[in-house]
Amino acid sequence: MNLKYDIVIIGAGPAGLAAAVSLKRSGIEKILVIDRESFAGGILNQCIHNGFGIHKFKEELTGPEYAERYLDLSNQADVELLLSACVIDIISSGKEKEVIVLSEEQGLLRISCKAVVLAMGCREKNRGNIAIPGSRPAGILTAGFAQKMVNLHGYMPGREIVILGSGDIGLIMARRMSLEGAKVKAVIEIQTHPGGLNRNIVQCLQDFDIPLYLSHTISEIKGGRRISSVEVSPVVDRSFPDRNRSFHLDCDTLLLSVGLIPENELSIKAGIVLDNVTRGPVVDANLMTSVEGVFACGNVLHVHDIVDWVSEEAEFCGYRVARYIKGDIQKLREIPVRTGKMLSYTLPSKVEAGKPATLSLRTIAPLENVFLCVYTEKHFLYKKKFRKIFPSIMQRIPIKEVPADAQYLETFIES
Repeated sequence: MNLKYDIVIIGAGPAGLAAAVSLKRSGIEKILVIDRESFAGGILNQCIHNGFGIHKFKEELTGPEYAERYLDLSNQADVELLLSACVIDIISSGKEKEVIVLSEEQGLLRISCKAVVLAMGCREKNRGNIAIPGSRPAGILTAGFAQKMVNLHGYMPGREIVILGSGDIGLIMARRMSLEGAKVKAVIEIQTHPGGLNRNIVQCLQDFDIPLYLSHTISEIKGGRRISSVEVSPVVDRSFPDRNRSFHLDCDTLLLSVGLIPENELSIKAGIVLDNVTRGPVVDANLMTSVEGVFACGNVLHVHDIVDWVSEEAEFCGYRVARYIKGDIQKLREIPVRTGKMLSYTLPSKVEAGKPATLSLRTIAPLENVFLCVYTEKHFLYKKKFRKIFPSIMQRIPIKEVPADAQYLETFIES
């Protein structure tokens, strides 16, 4: 079946829904949002804890409540959803795009459109990504999958839990499993600092007396048909486990919270250039990728700390996509953004001369008493002192106006 739309959005999570609402507000009518799940809302549906919406809606919401807000907005705007459908390819022919979709109800679909928005979110790293030695028993899950089992399907993955990695999902699942009656033995983190937000360390670990072992990793998994224990070893030089000082923890379940990766298999297939650090697409000031007419926003671009920022970025993306469709994007001079010392990345990689911009970045390590700076070849655009700054907290820097004569912008840390 052949269909035709102005814009196809891949992903009906917070980014996809926010982009669709923004496009409708900008006057674009024929929009299709595609998602492989049978319901819209994305990861928010399984995040039943609160803490969402403080920035966007000025009130604290659970994940499903936040998703419901945008579902209501999209329904009011008559946004068309295609659920239980998987996008298998994006074919670009100049300014025309064709999206190939396998739908549970309609079979193979070929959808022609003028622009595509990538909003597929991110996925969890699994055991294969971190190469833990040992046997391969049952009971080893990613924290997000365990969250889905408990919160959406009502299944308990185990009773004696060890969590590897201190990302936010892992911390939240430590609390969730404790509340469900499981014994969380420990959270193991290979870095010298936690990977999640400080409020989650306090609320999810300290409030429940769950030990956090920094500079440790799991050096071996033991078990037959199901995991029975793990060997925990201190880490030397942040990479090599010292097994002479290891200890064992008995458990029937190991949850992995070892990082997130943008879901970019489609992007790679479409020939989109990816950033070596974020593993998301390289984008310009309009959030357009290296393939004309294909845009990206949300966690598929880079992993965000809070969903409010995902929605904000997606709404901006929708506005720029609408201008692209209408032919209203001004051909302003684009200025490259360089990532300087002690920072892992800066997005976007280009900004428009004479326009405001918001830069998103992270440090490569915890730092104390430093200045975060944005500089052109002539003067500072931003300089702020931080008593402490952590890689787990994304920094967003507003630039009121990018100098029209600037040749580059550089972000860096100054002692």
